[in-house]
Amino acid sequence: MVNTRSKIKKIQNTINLWFSKAAMADTNHLATESGALIGSNDDLLIEILLRLPVTSVLRFKSVSKHWRSLLSHPRFTLLYKNASSYPGLFVRNLYIPFNNEDRSTPPFRDLDFYPDPCGIRIVQSCNGLLLCCSHRGEERVHKYYVFNPTTKQFAVIPSVLGGAATRKAIYFMGLAFHQTDCVHYKLVCFHRANRGEPFKIQIYSSDIGKWKISDQSFSLSAPYYASFHYIVYWNQAIHWAPCCVTPWYFKLDIEELQSLPLPMMPEASSEGYENGDMPLYFGESRGHLHFVEAADRSVSHLQLNVYEMLNDHSGWFLKYAVELDELPDAYPEMIRDYLDPSSRGYYEFEVFDVVRGEREDETFMVIRIPGRIIRFNVVDKSFKQISDQIYLHGLTGHVNVHRYIESLVSFLYE
Repeated sequence: MVNTRSKIKKIQNTINLWFSKAAMADTNHLATESGALIGSNDDLLIEILLRLPVTSVLRFKSVSKHWRSLLSHPRFTLLYKNASSYPGLFVRNLYIPFNNEDRSTPPFRDLDFYPDPCGIRIVQSCNGLLLCCSHRGEERVHKYYVFNPTTKQFAVIPSVLGGAATRKAIYFMGLAFHQTDCVHYKLVCFHRANRGEPFKIQIYSSDIGKWKISDQSFSLSAPYYASFHYIVYWNQAIHWAPCCVTPWYFKLDIEELQSLPLPMMPEASSEGYENGDMPLYFGESRGHLHFVEAADRSVSHLQLNVYEMLNDHSGWFLKYAVELDELPDAYPEMIRDYLDPSSRGYYEFEVFDVVRGEREDETFMVIRIPGRIIRFNVVDKSFKQISDQIYLHGLTGHVNVHRYIESLVSFLYE
C-alpha cells in the first residue's frame, strides 16, 4: 500500500511539472510539447489522470486543445465516475461538507450563473447535476436550468409544450441523469390543468433538445401531492416515495408507469401512509435506493430502519437497523420534553441523507438536530458534529437538502 501511494504521488508530481512547463511555454512550444508528451500514449495518460482529483483534471484541460478534447470526451467521463466523490450537501443553498475538517472552497456561494431577475433556487440534485429554477414570481414565467457546480457549466431548458397554460399548471419537474447510463440527461414534468383530471407527463431529452408528450397519465388525490417532493431517480426510473397505498415508479426507457411495493414495516410505522405521511428519508446512494422510517421512538429506545429496494423492483429488505440511543444523551436539545414521550415528535431530528461508502463500514447518515448537523456511522455507531449552523432550527424539509457530487460531465453549454 505504501509503495502504491508513493508511485501515485510521483505520478502526480510529474504531471504537475508537465503542467507548469506547458503553462510557461509559448503557443507553438505548447502544441509541440503536448504532442510529444501524449503522442500515442493517450491510454497511459488517461490511466494517470483518472487518479487525480476533479480540480486537477479541470485545470489540465487548459494545457492544450488535445488535452481538453481528451478530458472532455465521454469515454474519460465514464471512466472517471468511480473517482467521483461525495463531498457534502447543499442545505438551503448553504454548502456543508460531510467532513468537517474539509476547508476547501465551496463549489459556489451564490446561484448567479445566469442573470435571472427572479433569482435562482435548487429544485433537485441528481448524480452531480443540479436542476434549478426561478426562485420568485409566477410558475408560468419560471425558467429551468441544469447546472454542473463542478465544471460551472449550465443549460437553459426550453419551456414545456402547451404554452403558459401548461407552465402555470406544473406540479413537478424532475431531473434524471446517471453518467453510466448515457452522457445525456432527461427532465420529467407532471402537469394538470384542472382539479380531478389525471396528471399528464412530458419528457425532455438533452440529446435532441426537445420536449415530448408521453402517452402515460396518472391520478393522485390531494393528500399525496407532497410525494412529488420525494421523487428519486434510480435504475432508469423515477420513483415516488412509498407514502400511499399504491405508489408508482416511471420507467423512462420504456415510458411506462409501474406499481412500487411498500416496505414490510412495523404496524405502528406504516399507519400514516393512508394519510399521505412522508418517510423520514427517501433517496439513492451508489446505486442503492433507500427508504428510512422510525422503528421505535420510545423514551428508552430510538431506532431507525433503513430499507433497500431490490434491483428488479420486486420488494424491499431491511439493510440497517440504526440505533440512535446515544444521540439524545449527547444532545438533549433534540428532546421535546413538553410533549408526551409517546408522541411521534418527541425527538426533534431530520434525516438529511444516507451515504453509502465504498466499504460497508464507511456508510453513514446525516442527521439534523436543533442547531447542529451530525454524521452518524450506521455500522460502528460513532458520530460527530459536522456543522453548527445555529439557524437550522425548525423543520428544514426534504426539498431544501441536495447532495453535492463532483462530476466531470461536460456536455452542458459553456
